[in-house]
Amino acid sequence: MDYKIFPLGDVTLQSGEVLPNAFLAYQTYGTLNADKSNAIVYPTAFGDQHYQNEWLIGPGMALDPEKYFIIVPNLFGNGLSSSPSNTPAPYDRGRFPKVTIFDNVSFQHRLITEQFGIEKIALVTGWSLGAIQTFQWAASYPDMVERIAPFCGTAKTWPHTYVFLEGVKAPLISSTEWANGEYETQPIVSMRAIGRVYAGWGFSQAFYREQSYQPLGHDSLEQFLSGFWENNFLGIDANNLLSMLWTGQYADISANYLYKGDFKKALQSIRAKAVVMPGTTDLYFTPEDSKYETEQIPNATFQPIDSIWGHFAGRGIHNEDTKFINNQLQNLLALS
Repeated sequence: MDYKIFPLGDVTLQSGEVLPNAFLAYQTYGTLNADKSNAIVYPTAFGDQHYQNEWLIGPGMALDPEKYFIIVPNLFGNGLSSSPSNTPAPYDRGRFPKVTIFDNVSFQHRLITEQFGIEKIALVTGWSLGAIQTFQWAASYPDMVERIAPFCGTAKTWPHTYVFLEGVKAPLISSTEWANGEYETQPIVSMRAIGRVYAGWGFSQAFYREQSYQPLGHDSLEQFLSGFWENNFLGIDANNLLSMLWTGQYADISANYLYKGDFKKALQSIRAKAVVMPGTTDLYFTPEDSKYETEQIPNATFQPIDSIWGHFAGRGIHNEDTKFINNQLQNLLALS
């Protein structure tokens, strides 16, 4: 097993529901220094597990394990942390409780403080749903988080993104093979369909027009749709997918007892030095939404990723975009 488990015990979620014997899966890279000042938290995105964050970690990079102690906590519902697929009855499958971004970050905070005794975090960063967790960290623990660098993700799921995610789950929940989450074998046809729905949103119009999928090893558009997009979803348990989708659809850093829905107040409460990096052609975490949010954060700069790779400019599969993100992280970490 290439990750560690932090047992949380019986946790009471924001919903009021109790999830017994909950656990957080995580991986670490590097060594925590003596004064515990070199910690970086790098949460996972929708559908991802910790190893899919490793493209941004390495010697000589901003997230250098020879310099920093990098903690990658896995999102609840991703199959490694508590999820529909690994939780015993009666909380298994479609009966798995609804888990919010606020819940996830609260559990991660327990890991950081109880397991490692860390009081200050040098940086929180993340892509997509990992970016929303990044914002939540800074809003929930403003005195603890020194820097944040969310990329290709906003501080809440704006209405259009909510609607997009409704379209993502529709092929699954409308199919007979899903069987209300009680399927005996994975609903493969539905998951393939979800991949094709997502394909029109993950990359920009220019990406497809310029056939930028070819450098990824796909000779034709059809091969890209099946080989990249369908395969991207075939490895995810369907109930896990729906759990993470719910978490994403209802993400909002102000939807908690701290801010009581006052989104502007939540943003203005962030004290961390922030670099916000939307993708200029991201079709659902739009640069317009990110710009509005950045203007509300006291110590934030707006550094869009100028790329035709859409949302996936933040996925670590295009070298120029990766260099840009890495450079921004290096600059941010250099600030005292």
